[in-house]
Amino acid sequence: MDIHHFLALPHRFRWGGVGGDDCMTFPASWALRCVGIDPAEDLRGTYRARDEAHAIVERYGGELAFMDGHLLKIGAKRVQHPETGDIGLIRAMTGETAADRIEAKIGAIRFGPLWVCIHPAGIRATPAEHVAAWRLPA
Repeated sequence: MDIHHFLALPHRFRWGGVGGDDCMTFPASWALRCVGIDPAEDLRGTYRARDEAHAIVERYGGELAFMDGHLLKIGAKRVQHPETGDIGLIRAMTGETAADRIEAKIGAIRFGPLWVCIHPAGIRATPAEHVAAWRLPA
């Protein structure tokens, strides 16, 4: 699937990745569209709130270990120089209101020089520093 077509689809924020996506299932949905395998299949529907999502990620040893484990099992490879369509773990400001905004590590999809992620207000493309990036199998 083309990244433009994927981003044009209706997207909505939902913790747990059922009926929408959160910051970690959003790039997993992209992987599903591209390679036909959902790296988040084992997690979808198992949580419904931020604290539950964070507890799952911590059980894996943090965001990097969480994403690495899920993406490597579908054949994704780590890359140093991400290109459009690659999945990344980025540093970004999160929170639904200005009062609860914090810097966090979230999943995103490379789109030109930007990273696209999902937020309660919808899809956002933003410049960001990536912690790690993965290229999906062809």
